[in-house]
Formats: sequence, C-alpha cells, structure tokens
Amino acid sequence: MKRNAIVLSVVTVAVALMLYAGSRMAAPHGAPTVAGKLRGNPQGSLAPDFTLQSVDGRTVRLADLRGKAVVLNFWATWCGPCKVEMPWLAELQKQYGPQGLEVIGISMDDEREKVLPFVKEVGADYTILHGTEEVGEAYGGVQFLPATFYVDREGKIVDRVFGLVSHSEIEGNIKKSLGTVAAAEPAHEHEEKHEGH
Repeated sequence: MKRNAIVLSVVTVAVALMLYAGSRMAAPHGAPTVAGKLRGNPQGSLAPDFTLQSVDGRTVRLADLRGKAVVLNFWATWCGPCKVEMPWLAELQKQYGPQGLEVIGISMDDEREKVLPFVKEVGADYTILHGTEEVGEAYGGVQFLPATFYVDREGKIVDRVFGLVSHSEIEGNIKKSLGTVAAAEPAHEHEEKHEGH
C-alpha cells in the first residue's frame, strides 16, 4: 500500500513536469514580451523594451534599435488625428532615416485585419507593429491616441506627446531624438537666438 502511494506520487510529479514542459514549448515563438513600465514624467527614462510582430510578419524588438533615434507612435484605424499625422511620419522617416531615424507605428486595434489595408491607404510605409495591451500599459496606458514617444540613440525618452500636433513640432522632436537639437532647450531661448539675427 505504501509502495503504491510512492509510485503514484512519482507518476504525478512526472506528469506535472511533462505538462509544464509542454506548455513552455507550446508558447508561440516570437510572442509579444514587455520589460519595464513608465511612471510619472517619462523624460530621461529608459523606454520600456518590447517584442512585437509587424504587419509583414517580422519580429521587432525595441532594444535591437539601440543606436538609432526612434519615434514610437501609438495609433488606431478609428483615430482621425492618427490618419492626419501618419503621412507626415512617413515623409519624416524618408528625410531623417539616413541620419538614423526609425519610425515605429504601434497599432492598438483589436481587429488586426483592418490594419494593413489602412496602412496602405494612408501611405505609412514605415514599420508598423501590432500592439498589445501590455505594451500600452508599459507606456502609461496610452489612453489618448495618437500617443508618440521620442526615444534617443541611448534608448531614453526625450519627449512624449498626446494628440495631434503640427508637422514642425514632430520634426523638432525628431531632431531632439537624433541629437541635432538640445533636448532641454527652452522655447524662449530659441526665440531669443532668432531675435539676435
């Protein structure tokens, strides 16, 4: 009787280990992952790392883009202002890409099948990823779209913008990410320099 209990315990442990190993092996390769979470003012914070799938089937990890300036633009197909700025982002990607800019659009749509046709319609020919709730949460919840994070070459956030802003403001933030403009330069100092000319 005691021997049967021991055998039963060994079999139970073996089955549990096999189920655990099976569940680990069954996890999809390249499944989305997130590391880190922003709290409070994100300026100067390391951008939370993530791994997401692109609309063309690639696996993209933010940390692999270290050394480049990155624009992370959270958007959705139902977001009108997003549709306005996406062609601007495509244009700026072409203009500043040779200097090391990488624009990444992160779709927060639940219906993924709508994303690719929308991207083609607006001409967003930069990298588009399928976002997840976990990635959105890591970036503060992104309750308002578009939500854009400008990341410098060291992976630190230099600015965060909610809602639609002008083309020139987006370009200015890109320059800060690239390091071609001082990130902390107050606007009034910039105006004074122009007055002196």
